[in-house]
Amino acid sequence: MQLSDRFLNFVNQQLKSFQAESEIEHLVVYIAQSRDGESPSLEAVGQWPSPEKVFQPVEADPELRAPSPDRRWYPLQDGTILLGVLRVERFRSNKAWSDALDQRLQATAFALANCLGLELDRIKLIDELSKQREQISSMVHQLRNPLAALRTYAQLLLRRLGPDSSHRTLVEGLMSEQAQLNKYISALDELSQDKLPSARTNLTPLLLPPVLQKTSSLNVRSLLEPLINRASATADLQGRQWFAPSYWPSWADQLRPKEDGVIAEIVANLLENAFRYSDQFSAVGLCLTDQGLCVWDEGSQILSEERELIFQKGFRGKTSFENLGSGLGLALGRQLAEQMGGSLELIVPPKNFEPNLPEKGNAFVLKLS
Repeated sequence: MQLSDRFLNFVNQQLKSFQAESEIEHLVVYIAQSRDGESPSLEAVGQWPSPEKVFQPVEADPELRAPSPDRRWYPLQDGTILLGVLRVERFRSNKAWSDALDQRLQATAFALANCLGLELDRIKLIDELSKQREQISSMVHQLRNPLAALRTYAQLLLRRLGPDSSHRTLVEGLMSEQAQLNKYISALDELSQDKLPSARTNLTPLLLPPVLQKTSSLNVRSLLEPLINRASATADLQGRQWFAPSYWPSWADQLRPKEDGVIAEIVANLLENAFRYSDQFSAVGLCLTDQGLCVWDEGSQILSEERELIFQKGFRGKTSFENLGSGLGLALGRQLAEQMGGSLELIVPPKNFEPNLPEKGNAFVLKLS
């Protein structure tokens, strides 16, 4: 749990306020910490005076198991929920604890409990907001692919219409609306990238699964066929050569759980990247073998120093800054592949994956379990 400096400073100020109390030897504030698969523990977050060694969690200190008339515990509670505890050690004495000191310690524990409750609420809200922003970022990334496909189909339709066709205005209107949607999506992307003092630094956004048929299983061929049609239309519009799969291995027709529908999202992003970032008019293709599948292009090879960095969230290569993008697709694609027990890697050049593929360019290889 990442506590704010404001809260920790408040704890220290409250503890230092007892430095004039001649009876007090040590004050320690613990908070309850819970970890997956482990029992909750009470861990020190503030102490006075600052000792040479940091106090251990309560459970790890055997001396605290023995009762002592010179030690008191004041719970930090939110109703019936124990948030933490204030431990007070006084110098050894045969005298009873004074009522005035006890009341002051109770008041301090009450103030610490209220502040700790607010701190936990703050952490929870930041955690929820961080997750929402990560989800927005993932959704924005996904929306770019179908919008790009809509523009491709609209441009192809416009080519087929005569200059005097009454339908040109409608198609041009669709393209204008698509461009406007792209602006809104870019604005959402910027909002999702705002940095927050998040209490969680290991959040991992996931792509949402595609819209699937209401069945319990699917196969890779059915997932790839719509993407092949889209890629063919994109290549036609851009004046590129497109190479659809010429071989379908048996695993492509095997039934898989519907959760593996994310394969379509991974391949869609790889194809979009190939058409967006490879050299103009370079060939693009999708190849399946008994070992896996790859999306390849015959463009300039990705720089050797960037070949692993491109799989890091937010990283964009030197040649990609002129194009729209969030630097999420490859990182998310690799994570999804690994969650399915597979892998996603870059192989340069494509012929190193399949001898019949080009001798230059890039191949992003997806292997499935």
